[in-house]
Amino acid sequence: MMNSKTTLQPEALRSDWQIKGYIFDYGGTLDTNGNHWGKVIWHAYERQNMPVAESDFRESYVYAERKLGREPIIKPDFTFRKTLATKLRIELGYLVEKGYWNVSDFELEHSLTLLLNDLYGQVMATTAHSREVLLRLRERGPMVLVSNFYGNIARVLEEFQLDGIFGRIVESAVVGVRKPNPVIFTLGVEALGMEPGETLVVGDSFKKDILPAKEAGCHTVWFKGEEWTDETFDESVPDRIITNLDQLL
Repeated sequence: MMNSKTTLQPEALRSDWQIKGYIFDYGGTLDTNGNHWGKVIWHAYERQNMPVAESDFRESYVYAERKLGREPIIKPDFTFRKTLATKLRIELGYLVEKGYWNVSDFELEHSLTLLLNDLYGQVMATTAHSREVLLRLRERGPMVLVSNFYGNIARVLEEFQLDGIFGRIVESAVVGVRKPNPVIFTLGVEALGMEPGETLVVGDSFKKDILPAKEAGCHTVWFKGEEWTDETFDESVPDRIITNLDQLL
């Protein structure tokens, strides 16, 4: 039997909660249907028959994420395609360096191209669907984007025709605050010009979106997809749980 939190009723959002504005996460929420990016990339490895163990891939994924977070490799003018290619190149290079994958430079570039085209095609389709939902939801109230990103989120939104939908963007690389610090959601609430209880936060990460948003006083919707780990979470914490962005409508 489905949890009552799975179905989101818009009437409840308007009357019971008096929601006036919306705060959205980006990565994992609007581009992968709620699925963790690490799992999304791994499934592309599987589809492309990459001869790499999942444990080795996970190690390379964590390495790449930390490197990108530590070093200003991604520039403000990078498209998402270029950002993804950069991330994949770091991961594949790590696998070769550690001896987990023995290939020539040509084979590495060929595999990178296959993975990039596979993943980018998925993201194009997912963000197009997200755009349709966001445009309909925008009729109910203003929206702000709150995201841990590399300083190029505005370029990425333009790339996927999501620019102009959000009144303001609160990006970690720009404001100097990263999730799960609840302050970043407070900045989102301030950008809306509302009280926390008048706002609804939608995000895919229980730890980085739902918990800090609740701490900031916002209502929350957890877009639950495939997680990076098998950890279980207290599903009574978010106000609603959805498995498809359409359920916001």
